[in-house]
Amino acid sequence: MAALALLLLTLTLLAACGSAPEATDSADAFTAIQDNATPLPLPELDPELVAQGEIIYRQYCAACHGAQGEGQPNWKQPLEDGTYPAPPHNAEGHTWHHGDGTLFKYIKEGGAGLNIPNFKSNMPGFGDTLTDEEIIAVLTYLKSLWPEEQRRSQYQATLQDPLP
Repeated sequence: MAALALLLLTLTLLAACGSAPEATDSADAFTAIQDNATPLPLPELDPELVAQGEIIYRQYCAACHGAQGEGQPNWKQPLEDGTYPAPPHNAEGHTWHHGDGTLFKYIKEGGAGLNIPNFKSNMPGFGDTLTDEEIIAVLTYLKSLWPEEQRRSQYQATLQDPLP
């Protein structure tokens, strides 16, 4: 009787192991993990870092991106020189679509630093003005402007595009 129970248990375990999706490459493996995993907990924002980032944002960013992160009017329409008005940093913009690595580089090096073909930006680089820690504080403040859904999406992007 014990042998039969052991045999049934073994067969059940083997069947369960065979039912998981098979990954053929690293991208498929990541997708398989995502599909079967519980959502990762969203990191909490450090209130002191948010406050520090807000001060820096108001000093260096608000003139173009707005005091509340609302951006400039018609930010999706190119100007005569081919550049775009400063986008909003709230949930209506696209900042939260990018991982921390891209956002950090964009703030540090400016629009030209991303080397995107056919993309012109008036965004200056702040690498000579702000420390890396101050840039991270600004990013933390921007995250505080987003609802949970956008924060979660941006966090997933950051897992693929982390800080340097």
